[in-house]
Amino acid sequence: MENLINKKIENIKAPIYVNKAFGELKTEDLEGKWSIFFFYPGDFTFVCPTELEDLANNYNKFKEIGCEIYSVSTDSEFTHKEWHESSDAVGKVEFPMVADRNFKISKEFGVLMEDEGQALRGTFIINPELEIVAYEIHSPGIGRNAKELLRKTEAAQFVYKHGDQVCPANWEPGEETLTPGIDLVGQI
Repeated sequence: MENLINKKIENIKAPIYVNKAFGELKTEDLEGKWSIFFFYPGDFTFVCPTELEDLANNYNKFKEIGCEIYSVSTDSEFTHKEWHESSDAVGKVEFPMVADRNFKISKEFGVLMEDEGQALRGTFIINPELEIVAYEIHSPGIGRNAKELLRKTEAAQFVYKHGDQVCPANWEPGEETLTPGIDLVGQI
């Protein structure tokens, strides 16, 4: 698999469903902002609504740190609308639901399962310069955790702002960081 760290996101153009309306997501919409692309296999499935509800329940925390979430599947924006209206869990979603019917975005991020016409569970944190700074990919049966994604995003933002410091395991905002250097070698 190709390494995607620091890969620049380009040529995004896709229909979305958000705030009970249809729209379009373009690359320019991402510029200068933190973004999360949250791929999932499909609408009207089993693990997916639990993940989207978890994100919805934590969405305000992501907004507070200046990060937008984009959930992405290969379903249409019309299917997203129907799922949003019929599922109590998905009905909580306020972030854009991206329709990747032509598979371009899923291919660009390396998560497309071509034989199934669906995406793997892929999570990508993208910095304001449109570079992927963190990602993880799961098989379809493994759900993700919004609070851990929030922690990773906060760590990515800290490192972005303080390039001379790094965040150790389980780091939370306000906790001690590390400054790499010769004096630190062998001291941890």
